[in-house]
Amino acid sequence: MSDPAFEYAPIGLVELENRVIRRCNLYFAKMFGGEEEDYRDMPLLHLYPSQADFERIGARSLTVMRETGYYSDERIMRRRDGDLFWCRARGKSLTPDDPFRHGIWSFSDISEDRPLVELTPRERDVAILSCRGLSAKEVGAELGLSYRTIEAHRARLLEKFGARKLPELVAKLSGMPL
Repeated sequence: MSDPAFEYAPIGLVELENRVIRRCNLYFAKMFGGEEEDYRDMPLLHLYPSQADFERIGARSLTVMRETGYYSDERIMRRRDGDLFWCRARGKSLTPDDPFRHGIWSFSDISEDRPLVELTPRERDVAILSCRGLSAKEVGAELGLSYRTIEAHRARLLEKFGARKLPELVAKLSGMPL
């Protein structure tokens, strides 16, 4: 039975079971490329830039969902044609005792507001945590690195994004007008 609110929602929606797409709506299929049936029973892994990104984001989201039942972030995803783009993902577990068993997720393409710059997985982690307002020491503690290593990553990010200082970098990463 079709659910028009799900099917025609103006945002990408998917129903996931153990990080496998069971169904998606029209907007999701258009955003990632292809038709709805192309995604049925597809592991979500295929839409991540790498296995490492899939595992790292999965571990982070599972920890948060165990506490709250919800998760939200902004990340790089991969379309079916291989193009990378910035995406806002939000999820709600329907099975709080086992958060990945069954859930509903929304995906929004935010690439128009966010420059896509080639980053290493570690640079992406540092960028995301920096945008959350963490100091270099706090980012280092979360990633198991020294604050000097984090400062070196931030210096490369400043250069890659053409920013002079950390607040300008955060504004560029978050798509805020400067």
